[in-house]
Amino acid sequence: MVHVPSFDLSGQVAIVSGASRGIGESIAHALAANGAHVICASRKLEGCEAVASSIREAGGSAEAHACHIGDPDAIEALYRTVTAKHDRLDILVNNAAANPYFGPIQETDLSAFQKTVDVNIRGYFFMTSHAVKVMAKRKSGAILNVASVNGFVPGAMQGIYSITKAAVLSMTKAFAKECAPLGVRVNAIAPGATDTKFASQLVNTPAISKRILERTPIGRFAQPDEMAGAALYLVSPASSYTTGATIIVDGGALLG
Repeated sequence: MVHVPSFDLSGQVAIVSGASRGIGESIAHALAANGAHVICASRKLEGCEAVASSIREAGGSAEAHACHIGDPDAIEALYRTVTAKHDRLDILVNNAAANPYFGPIQETDLSAFQKTVDVNIRGYFFMTSHAVKVMAKRKSGAILNVASVNGFVPGAMQGIYSITKAAVLSMTKAFAKECAPLGVRVNAIAPGATDTKFASQLVNTPAISKRILERTPIGRFAQPDEMAGAALYLVSPASSYTTGATIIVDGGALLG
């Protein structure tokens, strides 16, 4: 009998960071539509609650929690709340990111450097390490890191952001290798230029957007929803033998 891949997440509990808009919001909706109870997390509770409410109105299950992943204490508090309420975690999507500086790499000041590293590296690392400890108790779990094509080819005027996203790609492999025996899979997606508020400086600056589109065979910016399919695959039973992998979702931009 042929086994049909399953994307069913019924009964599973998922955390999505940066879920208040953009790619995180789209992934949160996709997980909920396939049965997961989604904990929508980001710095501002109001934005998270709006997304959670939208999921519930569509028939899904969701709740909202404020969590700034650049703050280790906030991460600790999120996991205390989740474990006390649900006593399990099946899926973690690390999507929240910071990119406060756009300009020549040598002009990056300490504040912008620190904020980017604190969120994009330290935040992802400790969100993941906490998740692994919870998931290992059930010998089952899937973690997804939202990286970027900039982790492969640094984006112009996005030096420190690109460096942190390269670290996310390496982090994905490191956790995947060590955590597979614990029953935890760790994978990533690498979005290309996506039409979100986060990327508005790229999308809305004509000279930059023109250069990006000229290098993108599909010839347009992605929409946030176009990242959700790859994300769903990597956290679902359909990818049960996949760990340490990165799916590039960039319209062909890295083809050169």
